[in-house]
Amino acid sequence: MAIDYTRRPSESTPSTGSVNLSKITLTKAAPTVNLAKAGERQGNMRVNLNWSQGAAPKKTGFLAKLAGAGSGAVDLDLGCLYELADGSKGVVQALGNSFGALNTAPFIMLDGDDRSGSNTGGENMHVNLADPSVFRRILIFAMIYDGAPNWAAVDGVVTLEPTTGPQVEVRLDSASNQARICAIAFIQSSGQGVSVTREVQYINGSQSDLDRAYSWGMQWSAGRK
Repeated sequence: MAIDYTRRPSESTPSTGSVNLSKITLTKAAPTVNLAKAGERQGNMRVNLNWSQGAAPKKTGFLAKLAGAGSGAVDLDLGCLYELADGSKGVVQALGNSFGALNTAPFIMLDGDDRSGSNTGGENMHVNLADPSVFRRILIFAMIYDGAPNWAAVDGVVTLEPTTGPQVEVRLDSASNQARICAIAFIQSSGQGVSVTREVQYINGSQSDLDRAYSWGMQWSAGRK
């Protein structure tokens, strides 16, 4: 069952100091929250990806290769697959310069490409929720474009920041270092409102493999940035 944080707690509800009302972390046990009620219009929701390079590995040989030693900085990219209510589908990502648009279709825009993780602001994508009914589904993902796949070392976290309600955080844990793509969160717009569900599913292969795993049904060609 999704958590509806748009409901106000009753005055008789005791306060709990261990609950952070400004942020919700989605977990395997509690993977879904409601971002907006049916008919509710918001502003532009920011989706932020932040990560670090981690400590330099001291292992040698095969273990060093696995940990990414000598591979240089990891280029971790934020992107999404989308499907609009009219059935149109696409991808927003730095690869292929598919940065999207905020005030026209697809109403999703990526504002930059942090190639090293050194930018303290990370990478940001914006979703225009002024009219949530234009969306059907959005799959947020991260991809290691360059550098050895080492998800544990980059310690990635995605934070959704809606214009009302608390922030929603998804940590890229349960890492699989054989995969270059991680499906992070699934946003769905329906007659019941807008919800987000934690995925954190690591996909071996490319965006086309991510597409097949989630039955998106698009045609793919090689791209570069």
